[in-house]
Amino acid sequence: MPGGRRRILVIEDDPETAEQLVDSLSSNGYQVDLAVTGDDGLERARSADYAVMTIDRMLPGSDGISIIRRMRDAGIVTPALIVSALGEIDERVRGLRAGGDDYLVKPFAFAELLARVEALARRSATVVKETVLRVGDLELDLVTRTVRRGASEIELLPREFQVLEYLVRNAGQVVPRAMLLQHVWDLHFDPTTNIIDVYVGRVRRKVDGQQAYPLIHTVRGVGFCVRAPG
Repeated sequence: MPGGRRRILVIEDDPETAEQLVDSLSSNGYQVDLAVTGDDGLERARSADYAVMTIDRMLPGSDGISIIRRMRDAGIVTPALIVSALGEIDERVRGLRAGGDDYLVKPFAFAELLARVEALARRSATVVKETVLRVGDLELDLVTRTVRRGASEIELLPREFQVLEYLVRNAGQVVPRAMLLQHVWDLHFDPTTNIIDVYVGRVRRKVDGQQAYPLIHTVRGVGFCVRAPG
């Protein structure tokens, strides 16, 4: 693994746990940076290229899951191992759905933590990280959070960008309304809500409104599909 891929970000506020994590990872060949708050971790993740980050579930002033969501919204795709004393299934599911890649419950054996970090580091080293998504003449830059169609830049609000990103990531497939609600709003399906149709309508007007052909299609009774003409 190249040197840059051995760099780990540890986001942990408990001094004893942080010291153990840093010592254990350092003695196994990793270069470790420590952040003791979520905001500090977010800034470090933005400014450096890490192979993996570990993040405590409970952080002072902010929740570890909310920090991961903010990272993903900012286009930071570094694999994240959530470390938490909360081991219930619902908590694990919340963490993974928020953008975490793995979940380790305290107390844990450091051998297991190392194994999980190594697995995530291999994924980080071998998977080419997508920073630009394209369908037809539509282009989404996940780092700058900008959208272009042809020569025109399209201004989207953060939630609108998330809706379009999820549709584009699943281009060519029908995305049910329930899946959009779950992945963009982290909510279970509510048959009485029209929030999905409202947001998709806004995105469609901005993306397709002045164009010769539409990219966003409604599949009646099911959901939506983004596809290029052809």
